[in-house]
Amino acid sequence: MDNQFYETLFLTFKLAFVTTIILLIIGLPIAYFLAFTKSKVKPILETFVSMPLVLPPTVLGFYILLFFSPQSAIGSFFEKFGLKFVFTFEGLVLGSVIYSLPFLVHPIQSGFQSIPKSLIEASYTLGKGELQTFFKVLLPNIKPSLLSGTVLAFAHTIGEFGVVLMVGGNIPGKTKVASIAIYDEVEALNYDLANRYALVLFLISFFILLTVYILNKKVRV
Repeated sequence: MDNQFYETLFLTFKLAFVTTIILLIIGLPIAYFLAFTKSKVKPILETFVSMPLVLPPTVLGFYILLFFSPQSAIGSFFEKFGLKFVFTFEGLVLGSVIYSLPFLVHPIQSGFQSIPKSLIEASYTLGKGELQTFFKVLLPNIKPSLLSGTVLAFAHTIGEFGVVLMVGGNIPGKTKVASIAIYDEVEALNYDLANRYALVLFLISFFILLTVYILNKKVRV
């Protein structure tokens, strides 16, 4: 039982870590674009990014199953490259990336928008290109927002239930994460084990958020 307990927790935090890394890679450009673009497609893109905030997780999970199942054109295409997204860890990552995207993008977008335009213009005046300005001017000035977005995405992924259950099912050692394990143990009236899972998630989430608030306070001071 202990082996399965630690295996489930390891899978949970592995999912959160991988999801957060991918979100940073794709979320930073999205947040940058949304913060500075004047394109007419901005409201549409913002709507798509924010949809997971209002959509029931089961709806999102259902459409991921529909579009990425082996019977679909998209699913069969990815299968040619050995990628399967239904009842696999890769599917959990895909669902988590989509569902946690707004939790990373929104704080970082707000951070970018709070930077004075004069600071960006000064960077360009000094001969720095767009890429240099992004890494040497913008990112250093949004550290609190960047930290908040990263941690929120990580913590949200840890606690996700609906999407991961729909997409990954409940396969021990493969797709069974802690949130699903809690549900299973409560159904089996095994409250002691359910409490162990819940307590670990509660404590880790608490200390992660506490650390973020402390670090952000130091940065602002």
